[in-house]
Amino acid sequence: MYVAVKGGERAIDAAHEWLADERRGATDVAELSIPQIREQLRLAVNRVMAEGSLYDPDLAALAIKQARGDMIEAIFLIRAYRTTLPRFGVSAPIDTGAMRCDRRISATFKDLPGGQILGPTFDYTHRLLDFALMAEEGAGATPAVAEAAGAARAAGGAEATALPHVAEYLDREGLLQPEPEDNTPPRDLTREPLDFPADRPLKLQALARGDEGFVLSMAYSTQRGYARNHPFVGELRIGRVAVSMDIPELGFAIDLGEITVSECETVNQFTGSKTEPPKFTRGYGLVFGQSERKAISMALVDRALRWEELGEDDVGAPAQDAEFVLSHSDNVQATGFLEHIKLPHYVDFQSELELIRRLRAEAMMASTGPQEAAE
Repeated sequence: MYVAVKGGERAIDAAHEWLADERRGATDVAELSIPQIREQLRLAVNRVMAEGSLYDPDLAALAIKQARGDMIEAIFLIRAYRTTLPRFGVSAPIDTGAMRCDRRISATFKDLPGGQILGPTFDYTHRLLDFALMAEEGAGATPAVAEAAGAARAAGGAEATALPHVAEYLDREGLLQPEPEDNTPPRDLTREPLDFPADRPLKLQALARGDEGFVLSMAYSTQRGYARNHPFVGELRIGRVAVSMDIPELGFAIDLGEITVSECETVNQFTGSKTEPPKFTRGYGLVFGQSERKAISMALVDRALRWEELGEDDVGAPAQDAEFVLSHSDNVQATGFLEHIKLPHYVDFQSELELIRRLRAEAMMASTGPQEAAE
């Protein structure tokens, strides 16, 4: 057995060397740098930070490079690294009302204070391959392009005044179901295992860390009728917010820096009763970086999971089942359980093999008799 283990180690070392060679690719092509990945593959970096629960663009870019672009592997690397970091304290809740918005749109109100800010978006592109990008490889942005990009940032992204949330206008008329106040410190899903029943803060954490494709599929299912959840995007905003922390020795909070987040509030099917007038309900999503598809998906699934809290009937939709959604949304856990079956299971399979051979022999004897079965 020891000799077999040593041989296995040599094979694994060789596999690692081969993997590193494959990651590098052809040596006559310039190697990708961490700044290139961070700046030019920013949406991929944002996803790794969001699902890895660690806001660090450089480390996320490193993980993407090391994982050869495998996003789930990169997320796994970031989460593993995160467990080695000390925790110095807990920051105060971020104030998204004070966000410096790069993008801010509403599908419910055309004219709103502060205006619609389109920002950088694929929404109005033609989805045609731009072969001009191939010609630009190796060249920096032209002065004209750089100047246009700077002007766009100045027009939309430099908004420093507080932009009120669209939901506030509905709140003033009492048209939106109020959020219950709960000052209980939320559980930390990065340090405690998920258990049930899960309260809303824990559900939102799980959705923020959940696989974007899975959360998107669950959200899409609600739109197709697998939950009474007709949504409007009340507001989608992307921008920079300050992160602050209370310092007991100082007696006040200080700003630690800024992060970019995407926030979505949906206005959903209204509810009411004999004693309560009808009000719109809401869903909520908040994730690191520019990840608007994830934020919208998260808001739709959040709303679907609130059916019991809002006194609705369980229609048996998958997106309403908290255990199903939250237990299967974590791509790192899913990957670990899925990929473990490719590791050696020789003993398990041999026992199954012996069992099926014995059952087949017994069935043969029962149908043909002992002598014919022996022949």
